[in-house]
Amino acid sequence: MSSIVVIGAQWGDEGKGKVVDYLAQKADAVVRYSGGSNAGHTVVVNDIPYKLRLLPSGILYHGKICILGNGVVINPGVVLQEIKEMHDKGVDISRIAISDRAHVVLPYHQLLDELQEEALGKAKIGTTKGGIGPCYMDKVSRVGIRVCDLMDKEVFAEKLAINVKAKNEIITKIYGGKPFDYDAMLQEYLGYADELRPYVTDTGVILDELCEEGRKILFEGAQATFLDIDHGTYPYVTSSNPTAGNACTGSGIGPRFINHVVGVVKAYTTRVGAGPF
Repeated sequence: MSSIVVIGAQWGDEGKGKVVDYLAQKADAVVRYSGGSNAGHTVVVNDIPYKLRLLPSGILYHGKICILGNGVVINPGVVLQEIKEMHDKGVDISRIAISDRAHVVLPYHQLLDELQEEALGKAKIGTTKGGIGPCYMDKVSRVGIRVCDLMDKEVFAEKLAINVKAKNEIITKIYGGKPFDYDAMLQEYLGYADELRPYVTDTGVILDELCEEGRKILFEGAQATFLDIDHGTYPYVTSSNPTAGNACTGSGIGPRFINHVVGVVKAYTTRVGAGPF
């Protein structure tokens, strides 16, 4: 096995988790390169079910390096809960690496996701309301908060203050919602920062070294091709690029290191949520 990207070739729920689980056993590293906690699957190993939303499936196998790349948006509460659950079940969590360039999902992203969806009425997109879309909006608007920002108390405090002020204006004046308390959010996320710190690193360097050594890397796609922001059934799509090309930009490696792409399909096609089908 060389470096492989596994993607969904339809609208999701094709069974990618099962394929990734099988291939992960033969890989040296497993990488999530896009999406956030809006994706998820259950993997059963030795009759024990493991529910994963952010952590790569390779976490269930001894010695596999598990990477959340720069293209992923990280909800700290969700990923820390997953890490705790893995630890409680006896899984080695020391192999987890989280990109310092990944963006952070904050409470105002989740609320805005919900408020914007409700405002669409019958034209709802079908978002999971996990704040994924608004987080990517901040990333593209260049006002997002990255994991490396979260690791620096002063930088995080300054960027959070700017964002909370701006988002509270939108929440209260456009949607009539309740504003967020800056101090409470700051303290909550500084607590997350302390817990996440052991896992945060420059994952691009790790992957570059693995590639140069000829190691076997598995890139785990989330969502699917027809949910791609550029190539899917727009606007009923996700907020990122789950297609194979984003395995490079979402992880930091060059395309020359991708050897194979595996597209997973269902025997009969279905889709969840709104949109043409």
